[in-house]
Amino acid sequence: MAGIPDPPGGPVPAEHPPADPVPANPVPAAPETAAPETAAPETATSEIAGRLGDRDVLRTLAAEPLVGLAAGRALLMQLAHPAVARGVAEHSDFAARPLARLFGTLDFLLITTFGTPEQVARISAKVRGIHTTVRGDGYSGNDPGLQLWVNATLIDSALHIHETLMRPGDPSLPGEYYRQARIVADVLGCPLESQPPDLAAFRAYMADTLAALEVTDTAREVAAAVLWPRRLRVLFPALAVFRLVTAALLPEDLREEFGLPWTPARRRAAGAILRTAAVTHRVTPGWLRRPPQPLLVRLATFRVDRTLSARRARRRAA
Repeated sequence: MAGIPDPPGGPVPAEHPPADPVPANPVPAAPETAAPETAAPETATSEIAGRLGDRDVLRTLAAEPLVGLAAGRALLMQLAHPAVARGVAEHSDFAARPLARLFGTLDFLLITTFGTPEQVARISAKVRGIHTTVRGDGYSGNDPGLQLWVNATLIDSALHIHETLMRPGDPSLPGEYYRQARIVADVLGCPLESQPPDLAAFRAYMADTLAALEVTDTAREVAAAVLWPRRLRVLFPALAVFRLVTAALLPEDLREEFGLPWTPARRRAAGAILRTAAVTHRVTPGWLRRPPQPLLVRLATFRVDRTLSARRARRRAA
């Protein structure tokens, strides 16, 4: 397997090397960044406000429920990176709470997209703090290369929905959406200059990285816990649709590597679901299909705070 490419401009330099030696790994991880220092709230908010910039196009696409259909696609693409899969397997209770990472990522994305600078500064500082504890052989939660990849899967998945299920109007939207969406990785520690500078460079980065990925047994184990959660059997009908849509939207190579069942009948069923979703999106007025943004941010903030508190409690009890 070819090594997964570094971010544009080379790896992001670390302030100091990792405390633990990292053994040779088939997928080289970008150097670990130093644990972020805790800044005064006013300073942190001011810095975040200066970096957020325009978010109008980011918000326009993120507000569409149709984009949520690609959540499973993004998650499995993240897990296809061996370092991400190991980090999730070793630092989360995915067996007991199989959808926690998916919702946690989406909640952080919601807050970064729709929240105030104060809210974004607060949540990004909390997540960076948690990331300092996520480390192991060949990976670190503060690895800017992994932060870039996780955000890249979200961007690519949103654009995939926009270009295949929506009716693209403004041809400049994908490029502007990409430019604005880079802030999600930026506030976590992957600076803009270390990310692809424009949409064309981003497409090239995605193609190179996807070609180098290898789905491991660990990734398949975590994916199975998410797609076939034993504790959520009561949600069987919804989960069946979730699995079908996720398989349909995944790149073909990854679908095969994850071992997701894919037959002509499943392809037709998935196509019918996606066409119905697309038509529903087109005929439903925006004010009716988009939930209130302040409510989304409040709910996301509550869930993230609850998740982080539970995580700290588990670590203290361990």
